[in-house]
Amino acid sequence: MWRLLCLALPGLLLTACDRLPAADTARQVAPFSESGELVVLIRNGATSFHVDAEGKYAGLEYDLVTRFSQQLGVKVRFVVVPRVSEMPDRLARGEAHLAVGISAPPASLKQGPRYLDLQATLVCRSKDRQPRKLDELGGGILMVASAFTHHLAATLKQHPELSWHEAQYQDTEELIDKVESGLIDYALVDARDADVARNIHPGVTPAFAVGPPLPVTWAWSEEQDEALGAPVKAFFDQIRKDGALARLTDRYFGHANRLQPIDATTFLSRRISILPKYRRLFIQAEASYGIDWRLLAALSYQESHWDAFATSAYGVRGMMMLTNDTADRLGVTNRLDPEQSIMGGAKYVGMLRDMLPSRIPEPDRTWLALASYNIGTAHLEDARILAQRLGKSPDAWSDMKTVIPLLRNYEYFSTLKYGYARGGETVVFVENVRSYYNILVRFEQPSRPMFPPFDEQVSVENPEGVRLRIDAEEKQGS
Repeated sequence: MWRLLCLALPGLLLTACDRLPAADTARQVAPFSESGELVVLIRNGATSFHVDAEGKYAGLEYDLVTRFSQQLGVKVRFVVVPRVSEMPDRLARGEAHLAVGISAPPASLKQGPRYLDLQATLVCRSKDRQPRKLDELGGGILMVASAFTHHLAATLKQHPELSWHEAQYQDTEELIDKVESGLIDYALVDARDADVARNIHPGVTPAFAVGPPLPVTWAWSEEQDEALGAPVKAFFDQIRKDGALARLTDRYFGHANRLQPIDATTFLSRRISILPKYRRLFIQAEASYGIDWRLLAALSYQESHWDAFATSAYGVRGMMMLTNDTADRLGVTNRLDPEQSIMGGAKYVGMLRDMLPSRIPEPDRTWLALASYNIGTAHLEDARILAQRLGKSPDAWSDMKTVIPLLRNYEYFSTLKYGYARGGETVVFVENVRSYYNILVRFEQPSRPMFPPFDEQVSVENPEGVRLRIDAEEKQGS
C-alpha cells in the first residue's frame, strides 16, 4: 500500500497530484488519545480555510480547530475535501475524527453547538432584472453550492423550468465569477460568502433568500462521541463566554458589507489605470518597513485615491495624507512627492504598530495601528481606557470598533484625557482599508513568494490538489 500526501503550498496549484480511487485512499484513523493527532475534514474557502496574504493558513474553521486542538493537547492534521457533502461518508468510514463547517449533518452523526448559519441566497448580475422569487427565473442556468443541494433539492424540483446543477467543486467566489462573466445566469450561495465576494465582483448582487437558515456545526461519528462530545461543547461554551468566537467571526465577516458596489467598481478600475504608476514605490516601502505593499496601497487609496496632490481642509496632503507635523517627524520634506509620502506613511504605520503593547496579536495589531493613523495615538489610548471601563477588550479590533465611536458622546469623552473625537469616521476608515486590502490580495501578487511556516503541531493533507491560496493567480504587470 502506498499513499499520496500533497502538502498545499501557496502559489503552487498542485494539479500534479493524482486522484486515487476511494478504496486506496480510505484509511481509518487511530483514536487521537493514542496517536496524539486529531484528524479533521475541512473545505477550502475564503472564510473557512485558505492561505492568506501573509502566506499563513487562515480561515474561521482553521482558527477554531487549532484553538480546540491546543486545548486537547494534541496535534491536528487537516484533510482538505472539495465538497462538504463528502464529509459524512468519510466520517462513517473512519477517515477522520471530526468534520467542520458542516450544515445539518445526517442523524447518524453527532454534532456540536450551532455557531453560524448558512443562508442560501440567489445572486444575479446587477445590470439584469432583479428576480424576487424562484418563479421569476424563467429558463436560466442556475448553479447551486454543494452545501445546499441536499436541503433545497425538493424546493428546486418544484420548478421544472429551471436548469439547475450542483456545483460539485467550485467555491462561492468561482460561482459568483461565472455569474458576473455571463457563463451562468444565477447561483445559490451562502449569504456571508456572497457578501465577502461582492467586493471582488461588484457586478453581482444578492436577489433573495431561498429556504430557511441552516445551522453550521462540527460533526463526528458515534464512535468518537465519548472522546469529542463533552470537549467540543465545553470549547464552544468557553469561546462564546470569553468573546473569542465573536472576534474570529468579525475577522472574516465584519467588514464584508462596508463598501458600496460603486466604491468597489471604482477601486477595481483605478487599480488598473493608476496603481501601476505607484506599485514599485509601495513595494520599496514594504522592503524598508516590512508592511505588505498591498496594505500600504489600500491605505493610500483610502486617504487620497492615489492622488499625489490630494489636499484636505485639515491641512493633510499627498498620497498618504500626512500632516505637516507628522511629515517633519518622519523626515518628509515634500508631502506631494509620491516616493517621500509613501515611504513616510509606511514608516509611520510601523511606528504606530510598534507603540502598541506586544501582547496584541495580528491582525488586530495592524487594524489598531490604522485607527491610530486616522484618529491619533492619544485618542486611541482614550478609547482603549474606555474599552476597559466598559468591560471590553482594548486589544481586539472587534471590540474597539464599537468603543471608538463613543468618543463623540459627551458622557464618555468628558471623562477622558483628550476629549472629543470623530470616532465613527475612524471605524469607517479602518474597515474600508480592510476591504480595499482584501481586494488587492485577490488581484495583486505579494512582493516575494510566501509559504506557510512549518508548525510541528499542524499539518495539511491536500490529496486532490485544491488551490488554497486566495492571492492573484497570475502575475500583474508593473
